[in-house]
Amino acid sequence: MKKDITHAAGAIIWSFICVLPLHAQNYEPPTFSKLNSNAAFTIGAPLNPTAKYATPTWGFVYGAGYNFGKHHSVIGEVMWNRLSATNGALTPIRTALQNNNINGHGNLVALTANYRLQFEGKGFGTYFIAGGGLYYRDASLSQHVTVGSSVMCTPAWSWWGFNCTSGTVTSNQTLAGSSSTAPGGNVGIGFTVRFPDSQYKFYVESRYHYARNKFVATQVIPITVGVRF
Repeated sequence: MKKDITHAAGAIIWSFICVLPLHAQNYEPPTFSKLNSNAAFTIGAPLNPTAKYATPTWGFVYGAGYNFGKHHSVIGEVMWNRLSATNGALTPIRTALQNNNINGHGNLVALTANYRLQFEGKGFGTYFIAGGGLYYRDASLSQHVTVGSSVMCTPAWSWWGFNCTSGTVTSNQTLAGSSSTAPGGNVGIGFTVRFPDSQYKFYVESRYHYARNKFVATQVIPITVGVRF
């Protein structure tokens, strides 16, 4: 699946790079704007320890901010990513309950403030971006789960919000999921291609996000493909 995502993203990026610069010879610099905005689709790769419990992600991001000049900007962004559970996250619960029909998913929502350093030519540009904010992550099972006694505690139980005591899952807990909000940060790099005779720019970006959420830290690298203006 990761290879398919990579190939699809590469094809989209290459097609825009080939098509958009065709009218570069007629380029006229657009009027400088103090405001900026962006909207994009994301596909992401969780890193360990998140990757043990969540498959590759997909989602959306929207941002708006202020340009201090041609090189310096600040942007507030909200990002949402869908997290689907891995077999490793579900196997201990399915085994303990002898029920293979239990499934699960989660969501990652990040609200961040970011600084962007950008360098742009007539058609192409690059930028560096970094920031921080709040990261909300939840994990939900397809049904309520009640834990009996003497169930060995593994990190997968913690991912779903179950507490452990002395190496075993605390007895008589009934949960359908959990949530956690924690501060975190991000850093990344992006590339832009300007639409001919327009202030709109196609952009692709890779950014590393980290937050110390409860039980399991969040680490993910979304690849963002969208439009900036």
